[in-house]
Amino acid sequence: MKNSAQSSTLNPSSNSSLLPMMIIGGLFFIFGFITWLNGALVPFLQIVCDLNEIQAILIASTFYFAYVVMALPMAKVLDIIGYRKSMSVGLGLIAVGCLVYIPAAQTQLFGLFLAAQFCLGTGLTLLQTASNPYIVRIGPEETAAVRISIMGILNKLAGVIAPMIFTALVLGDFGDVTAKSIAALSEAERVTQITALANGLIYPYLGMAAVLAVLALALLKSGLPELNLNEGSDDIATDGSQAKLTDFPALILGAMTLFVYVGVEVIAGDTIGLFGSKLGLANATTLTSFTMAFMVIGYILGLALIPRVMTERQALLGSAVLGMVLSIAVVFSSSTNTFVSEMLWGWLGLGLVPNTIAFIALLGFANAIVWPAVWPLALKGLGELTGKGSALLIMGIAGGALLPLVYGGFSTAFGNQAAYWMMLPCYLFIFYYALIGCKLPPKVR
Repeated sequence: MKNSAQSSTLNPSSNSSLLPMMIIGGLFFIFGFITWLNGALVPFLQIVCDLNEIQAILIASTFYFAYVVMALPMAKVLDIIGYRKSMSVGLGLIAVGCLVYIPAAQTQLFGLFLAAQFCLGTGLTLLQTASNPYIVRIGPEETAAVRISIMGILNKLAGVIAPMIFTALVLGDFGDVTAKSIAALSEAERVTQITALANGLIYPYLGMAAVLAVLALALLKSGLPELNLNEGSDDIATDGSQAKLTDFPALILGAMTLFVYVGVEVIAGDTIGLFGSKLGLANATTLTSFTMAFMVIGYILGLALIPRVMTERQALLGSAVLGMVLSIAVVFSSSTNTFVSEMLWGWLGLGLVPNTIAFIALLGFANAIVWPAVWPLALKGLGELTGKGSALLIMGIAGGALLPLVYGGFSTAFGNQAAYWMMLPCYLFIFYYALIGCKLPPKVR
């Protein structure tokens, strides 16, 4: 990196990783909160902007599409200004995206909402490109998945909370509103209620923008050390020539694995509310919280088991198999019977949902370990190419933009429930990466 000679640097082997982990943990919570607001926004904006199935999913897809378009430019920014400043700039971009939500809510223009989502995604692209390799490299390689799991717990806890806060602050007294109930109103009543719903976005997003701007300045002044990736670098080929990313098949396949993984993760998290709204379930905007809650449970279990009981590869294999089983269960389960949710959380007094919705939520458990397992496996041995390798992995998040659109097309053609068949080949690819792909050695030139 061009600015690696800063006054405060952190060697990957350094033991002083507690403060950086606390700071990065806060960032993971923030971008988890912003990311998983999409699960509430999709059914909400479908009502406000009167969207069809594919248009509604485009709200989440635009957010993730920013990762594709902006990953390499943001990697360049990372090279120029370093990790700490990049994280601060990322927070600032997210704040700008929150501000764009204000005119979008006032005008109810779908295009402005998409522009706001793209800006949010751009900021998160920079944050993710900087923070993920940071958390991998600040401690021993064998416990990298554990550190990412801790970050994942914070990220998904934010995902549990975000839809609930959204429903409470934005919907307020309109918590039981669904696409069906809006359609039953007269034209005048519909316009009045939609305007009230849209205006509910203004103050929460204004508040988020202010908080993020303050945090961006605080991070800039925090003294968070830079990573020193120069030592121990093994990115030089045996003949003295410079290695390329394409020399690392485990990295390339890792990016493809993240592509399909993020796709199924977004489908599980963001379409559950859409499907629930279609079934006429009350408070459909909160259903994402169930998926995120199971992801938190999965992360905690991974934290306890890796590397004590199982390796990252073994956890990845188990996640892929469970994902395949649950995908089949979603397709064939009942959309009226509530037996699964009665058994899993009904005894806690939580709301019951049809079995098919419960199995979608359980996909969160299957998905939890994939991200923290793939990152250290894919980045292994990259040395100074870590920043660019991270950008390539971040581009894998494009799966969150494209695969939900495929789901939307299938759901239009075959129905919401049958569309979940598309998740099966995705989990098969994750299984292949865990079994074979991650073990492929670098090319020697």
